[in-house]
Amino acid sequence: MEVHTIIDVHNVNFYYGRTKALTDITMSFRKNMVTALIGPSGCGKSTLLRLLNRMNDLIDGTRVEGEILFEGKDIYAANVDPVEIRKKIGMVFQKPNPFPKTIYSNITYGPDLIWSKNKNELDELVENSLKQAVLWDEVKDILNKSAMTLSGGQQQRLCIARALAMKPDILLMDEPTSALDPISTAKIEELIEELKKNYTIIIVTHNMQQAARVSDETAFFYLGKLIEYDKTEKIFTKPDVRQTEDYITGRFG
Repeated sequence: MEVHTIIDVHNVNFYYGRTKALTDITMSFRKNMVTALIGPSGCGKSTLLRLLNRMNDLIDGTRVEGEILFEGKDIYAANVDPVEIRKKIGMVFQKPNPFPKTIYSNITYGPDLIWSKNKNELDELVENSLKQAVLWDEVKDILNKSAMTLSGGQQQRLCIARALAMKPDILLMDEPTSALDPISTAKIEELIEELKKNYTIIIVTHNMQQAARVSDETAFFYLGKLIEYDKTEKIFTKPDVRQTEDYITGRFG
C-alpha cells in the first residue's frame, strides 16, 4: 500500500533570539500514521511540533529558516494565513485547556465563529466531535454544564473533540497525557489508535512505553538535532544509532 507524506520538513533551523533550538531538520510525516517525537527535555521536540502549525509565530524574536511543506505548499510563505494553517493542523496541549464555558460552547466556539452554522448543524457537530473523542456518552446529558466541572481526563478528551470540530487533517499532541492518571492515559491512547484512521497524528511524549504503544514511526531528537527516525518497532528493538539505544534503555535523559 502506497503511503503519502502530508508534511515535509526541509533543512529547518529555528532560533529563539540568538539561541538555536533546531539544527538542520529534514523529515517527512506520513498520512494516517502516528509519529512520536521523543528525546530528553529541551531537545527541540515541542519546538518542532509548534513549528508545524505556526504556533511559534506567537513568540517574539523567533526565526525559522528552511521550508515546511503541508500537502506540497510552504506554510511559511508570505501569502499563507497562519489561522488557516491552524484550522487544518489542530493542536492538543500538555495540560487540558478547556474554555471556561459550557461543554457545548467549547466545541462550537471555533466553528461558530467561522461557519456560523444553524443550530441543527452545530448540534450534529457537537455530537460527532464528542463521539470521535469517546466522550459523548459521559457528557451528553450535561452539555450546558461548565467544562471546568469535568475530570482532567475528560477535559483533555474535550480539547481533542474541540480540535476535531475544526475538521483538521492533522492533530498535533504535545504530551497529551502527562498531566493525567493511568486510566485516562489509556483512554487517550485508545482514542489515538482510533483517530489515525481519519487523521494524521504527531505526538510529543516523554514516555517511552507510550511511544512504543501508540506510534507507527518514531523520531529521536537530541540537542536540537534529529538523531534517528524510523519505524517505531525498529527504533525500539534495533536502532542504528548508539545514542538512540542509550536513550531508550535509560542510560541517559
